[in-house]
Amino acid sequence: MKDDLTRQTNRNFIKNSNHQTKMYSLDVHTVCVCQCTVLSGVEETTERNYYSRYHNMSEITAWMEQMKRENPDVVSSMVYGQTYERRNITLLKIGLSSTGRKKAIWMDCGIHAREWIAPAFCQYFVKEILRTYKTDTKVNEMMKNLDFYITPVLNIDGYIYSWHNESTRLWRKSRSPGTGGCTCYGTDLNRNFYANWGMVGVSTDCCNLFYCGTKALSESEARAVTDMLGKMSEDILAFLTIHSYGQQLLVPYGHPNISAPNHDELMEVGLGAAMAIMAVNGMDYTVGTSPDILYPFSGSSQDFARLIGIPLSFTFELRDKGEHGFELPEDQIQPTCEEAYAGAHHIITYAHDKAFYSYAATVTATLWTTLLAAWVSSAILL
Repeated sequence: MKDDLTRQTNRNFIKNSNHQTKMYSLDVHTVCVCQCTVLSGVEETTERNYYSRYHNMSEITAWMEQMKRENPDVVSSMVYGQTYERRNITLLKIGLSSTGRKKAIWMDCGIHAREWIAPAFCQYFVKEILRTYKTDTKVNEMMKNLDFYITPVLNIDGYIYSWHNESTRLWRKSRSPGTGGCTCYGTDLNRNFYANWGMVGVSTDCCNLFYCGTKALSESEARAVTDMLGKMSEDILAFLTIHSYGQQLLVPYGHPNISAPNHDELMEVGLGAAMAIMAVNGMDYTVGTSPDILYPFSGSSQDFARLIGIPLSFTFELRDKGEHGFELPEDQIQPTCEEAYAGAHHIITYAHDKAFYSYAATVTATLWTTLLAAWVSSAILL
């Protein structure tokens, strides 16, 4: 069966194309043999340019183990689901220990397989907070008050498949098979969440790039995220999902007729993040809802996070604006991650300070009101 998504096609590929593509099925065990190198043979991150290269799934898995081994007091891991091909979906939990209940930041990368810069950013983000929390007072404060839940690769099956050869490099979706006689594979995981599912910007054709699945949460990967967010929704201050490309910061919602109740706040925080990004390398990021600056679509994880009450929900569309598209050269990994880190840091700092300093201000105000009321009462009695 002919594969339409080749490297040559990508150079003329429009990101929001409705082009229907059929992909052949590749035996899971063949992919596993190709991908799963022995961990002892995988380079460790001591190599200077490790974070300036893309890494396959076995290398990322080894890196996660290394982060835990080298930072046992602040890094742990958690398996919170399985992919269609029965691979564990694992996150890193990063934070300083606390006797009390902590707030949380959620970040996931690699929901779309071909967006390799996204997992590279998750790795860079982890590296930076671990590098700086002992010397940067703000990062240290946030590590005391927050736990970071970071999934370097969410769509593991698709990501592994995208590494198989050039013909699969631009694979986007999951790897679940079609139903009802459809011979194509995969669902767009970012159209599969229970957030105005199936309403706009999706396809019911399982060969389409934007196929939303047979129903909301038909995909195990989307269910895993949904279950985790549901358990933690009261504690999560910000939800960040990392994509490419387009240099955009998207805010809820993807449906053109629905607005987030805190839209103005989301825009203000997003514009601040865009300014922080520009300050690093001069790159401009556009901020807005997807109907305003990209295209309308429903069923996204970002929209679901906001729907269940997580106040700050953002999608990062990293570099570039189409020159290289999904095949961003490795020499752009570091500058892309540096600027995106600045944007994420701005959002996380805002979420942290609003939760803790606003709370402290409220407690102080309440205390003074109580004292004043007591003084007035005693004065009247006198």
